[in-house]
Amino acid sequence: MMALNKYRLKHKAKSGHKGALKAQKLLKSPDRLLGVILLGNNFVNIFASSIATIIAMRLMGEAGIALAAGLLTLIVLIFAEVAPKTLAALHPEKIAYPAAFVLEPLLKILSPIVWFVNFFANGFLKLFRVKVNHEHDHHLTQEELQTLIDHATGQLPDTYRSMLSSILQLEAVTVEDVMIPKQEIYGVNIDQPIEGILKDIQMSRYTRIPIYRGTIDDDLIGILNLRRALPTLMRGEEVTLRDIVKLIRPAYFVPETTSLNIQLGKFNDKKRRMAMIVDEYGDIQGLLTMEDLLEEIVGKLSTDSKSHTQEEVKVNEDGSMTFEAGEFIRDLNKEHNFNLPTDGPKTLNGLIQEELEALPNAGTCIRVGYYILEVLETSANSIETVKLIDLSATPEDKE
Repeated sequence: MMALNKYRLKHKAKSGHKGALKAQKLLKSPDRLLGVILLGNNFVNIFASSIATIIAMRLMGEAGIALAAGLLTLIVLIFAEVAPKTLAALHPEKIAYPAAFVLEPLLKILSPIVWFVNFFANGFLKLFRVKVNHEHDHHLTQEELQTLIDHATGQLPDTYRSMLSSILQLEAVTVEDVMIPKQEIYGVNIDQPIEGILKDIQMSRYTRIPIYRGTIDDDLIGILNLRRALPTLMRGEEVTLRDIVKLIRPAYFVPETTSLNIQLGKFNDKKRRMAMIVDEYGDIQGLLTMEDLLEEIVGKLSTDSKSHTQEEVKVNEDGSMTFEAGEFIRDLNKEHNFNLPTDGPKTLNGLIQEELEALPNAGTCIRVGYYILEVLETSANSIETVKLIDLSATPEDKE
């Protein structure tokens, strides 16, 4: 009864399984359940001991008492304790559910005796400040749920297991970790002739485009949804700036510290699919879409807005890998099973500059944990490409 899986028991009880319903009812009062089981168990053992002693004394006199005690101990241990309880522990459902049909009426019949025993037993426990109640917390923590997913879901495909793990981690990930950085945002500046505006809109590979004057920091007007704007844009030369401005929807701003699980709910409540990420001073730091958020659960989608300007990962002959320095560390850890630190900078570029506290030259190498990062190319103000060597697969390099 105690070895039953509590969650499987609840599932079977909800589905109407009679044995599970009775077992669940009995387990709501574990002190009474143990009382009736141990009452019967101890009564049988003591009664058997008394009978064995009487028989031994009649057959062999006083010398038979020791022989009876030793023989009965072996019999009880093997056939009444170890063997049946091991079987019940290995197959709890097969034993517990039928047993519940017997234990329930026994508990009713022996209720006065069980109450009497529990009264003194619980009173004795209270002397040691042990609280005896029937309420038990079977809720699992996030870490316990993660362990359950990792080790108790062997029948789940790896894809589903990864998705469940990602859902559990949404609370620990902020929008800043997955946003599109400001410098990679594709927007349209309306401080230009209408022909240039229409050309920039036509070149967009996105459904929603930020519209601004000057720069996105100076004056962000809002977000243009191309699907809704399509009938207007199809008019060609007749389209005016006023027509476009009328179609713009005010931008939706989100603090960079917002966790993904909260933001997922806010997207749903506000019926939005795009948000501008701002820091504590209100400055725009990046852009987050519903697709970016969903990628944290289901993995990379075919329309990956983050990496459209980035080259494919290059695997070198020596086993090292070449990445764009703007790659997100969390994405690299997830896709390549790396263990690069994620509690600081979000990109390889930021990680290297934080370690060196300066903008390095090409050819500079640093070691971060079990990884060697070599700067291959730089620009005036950032690192462009990085070669990464993973030492974690070679134990001798960990010395």
